[in-house]
Amino acid sequence: MLEPTIRPSTEADLPSIQAIYAEQVLHGTATFELVAPNVAEMGRRRETVLARGWPWLVLEVGGEVVGYAYADEHNARAGYRFTVEDSIYLAVGARGQGLGRRLLAALIEDCERRGARQMLARIGDSANLGSIRLHSSLGFEQVGLFHSLGWKFGEWRDVVCMQRELGPGGRRNPE
Repeated sequence: MLEPTIRPSTEADLPSIQAIYAEQVLHGTATFELVAPNVAEMGRRRETVLARGWPWLVLEVGGEVVGYAYADEHNARAGYRFTVEDSIYLAVGARGQGLGRRLLAALIEDCERRGARQMLARIGDSANLGSIRLHSSLGFEQVGLFHSLGWKFGEWRDVVCMQRELGPGGRRNPE
């Protein structure tokens, strides 16, 4: 396998980002969206995240974007300003190779540098063991489970809530 590269996303990455996400919208339960957003909408979402000062990274293998991850504010209220929520998606052929772990680790490091103290993950579908294991492998702990929160593909889906401290977490006040 070629060595993967993780870097900040650019506008040129949007078609690949949209295709990766659209596959999950149409065939997976990692998101409860039912209609895949177009490239322009994905660009708007990316710009919103970047404007808030949070990272949006891509993972390339052989010059092809095969995954992306970003962190965004957990809540717009000022008291939550040190808490982010991650999102991570990989192309079908990139799963199960440790690439997600590299990408999420890079996102965690980036958020720590930006002053985040807590990272949350809301994992669509409690049967999404790959994402649960990925987050667990990087120190996330399950802190909650919302039962039957989303309806997709004719079934109720749970949402698993996981959390990880970043940097000193809650052991020290922010600067």
